[in-house]
Amino acid sequence: MKLVKLLANLGYGSRKQVQGMFRAGLITDAEGEVLYADDAVAHEAIRVEGEPLDPPQGLTLLLHKPRGYTCSTKDKGRLIYDLLPPRYRDRAPVLSSVGRLDRDTSGMLLMTDDGALLHRIVSPKSRLDKAYEVTLAEDLRGDETARFASGTLLLESDDKPLLPAELHVNGPRQAQLVLHEGRYHQARRMFAAVGNHVEALHRSRIGGLSLGGLPEGEWRRLDAADLETLFNVP
Repeated sequence: MKLVKLLANLGYGSRKQVQGMFRAGLITDAEGEVLYADDAVAHEAIRVEGEPLDPPQGLTLLLHKPRGYTCSTKDKGRLIYDLLPPRYRDRAPVLSSVGRLDRDTSGMLLMTDDGALLHRIVSPKSRLDKAYEVTLAEDLRGDETARFASGTLLLESDDKPLLPAELHVNGPRQAQLVLHEGRYHQARRMFAAVGNHVEALHRSRIGGLSLGGLPEGEWRRLDAADLETLFNVP
């Protein structure tokens, strides 16, 4: 791939803007030698204003999403892309969230520009469950664990019962909910179906991968070992 197209696809600017960066001597090799648009250089040897070039296609991130941010590129207000380097929003192929967390839900969000990986993660065949830490407006009644595990709970406007889900009670209004499917606002709607209201919702785990100690609002790139951990489910 030509260097101008490569840098444009990585979000460093339009092709015209990237050509200007070459003319200004901002693109060099690892030794600081100025590169030209028609040079043939290994990806890992390219520097932009002295910094290593962003990873090529196949970038996958784990983001600790705070409340108040929307999983969108166009909505008004704060967006998850505001938490990333600005050029990540302009990568091609697009860096997409793997599923969504609503604006008022915090926690673990995966993002990737690898379409095959995205579909593998969201496919039911991968059996990747998702764990949520829940804070409720009212005390639990005591029958919620059995109802969620029954496989018979039907949400309003749905015509198919939910798959069994695990509820681990941590306190009168605190619980962990483990889901094996991903319906629209599922966790919130499940508690509404049993007469309660979710005040705070936080996703702590997907498959075998958790947030660990990643601070809120921060992100990290995932490597092959992380992806192996993600899909390492019993």
